[in-house]
Amino acid sequence: MNRLQQLFSDKKDICSVYYTAGFPQGNDTVTVLKALEDGGADLVEIGMPFSDPLADGPTIQASSEQALDNGMSIKILFEQLKDVRKNVQIPIVLMGYFNPVFKFGVEKFIAKCQYLGIDGLIIPDLPFDEYRDKYQGLFESAGIANIFLITPQTSNERIQLIDEHSKGFIYVVSSASVTGAKKDVEQSQIDYFNRVNSLGLSTPTLIGFGIGDRSTFKTACEHASGAIIGSAFVKLLSENGADAERIKQFIQGVKTK
Repeated sequence: MNRLQQLFSDKKDICSVYYTAGFPQGNDTVTVLKALEDGGADLVEIGMPFSDPLADGPTIQASSEQALDNGMSIKILFEQLKDVRKNVQIPIVLMGYFNPVFKFGVEKFIAKCQYLGIDGLIIPDLPFDEYRDKYQGLFESAGIANIFLITPQTSNERIQLIDEHSKGFIYVVSSASVTGAKKDVEQSQIDYFNRVNSLGLSTPTLIGFGIGDRSTFKTACEHASGAIIGSAFVKLLSENGADAERIKQFIQGVKTK
């Protein structure tokens, strides 16, 4: 049983946190990762910065631009993560766009992830059919979960097809907008979560986009295995830097009453 499977078999109300590699400072990647684990995060998604992050809101876009200005690249990220499994035990997922992965070389990229102990990948612009036809065998032979995103516009049939080909979890995008913390969860979103749950999926789900505090996290956890926090945490980093105590306080504020 891999780390993702173990996590979802053992825990509820899973707190997954996204941040951008190389932000706010170029060498902060592992510092933030370790602080998140020490603070109580259950799963971490490390963003691979890209010059045209279409699905991201202004907060994460700005972090991506800063990380690129800091010199961050896939090659440097892999170098930073070379010893990460000596100190970090929670599952790690890399999230980014397909163009840099393709340029790096998909087979080479997957092999490097396997070597470093990366548990999954989220590549929003990798089409499902292309993944299934070209890369699924590569991912599965390396034990790397490819995490699919679904939205309120995704049909039940498509969701069920994604479920059949999923490992790890399904990323339930809470709305059709870009990333960004919201003040509350609307009834239309709850209706969408209930529709997803009514399908009886075999793959766990995490809700993301708009989750940024205790209230939205708690509501999301009522409708999924947990939730993903991105923009609110990146904002914390932009304001406070990689301060381990502030990171710990943030996670505890989200997870506890």
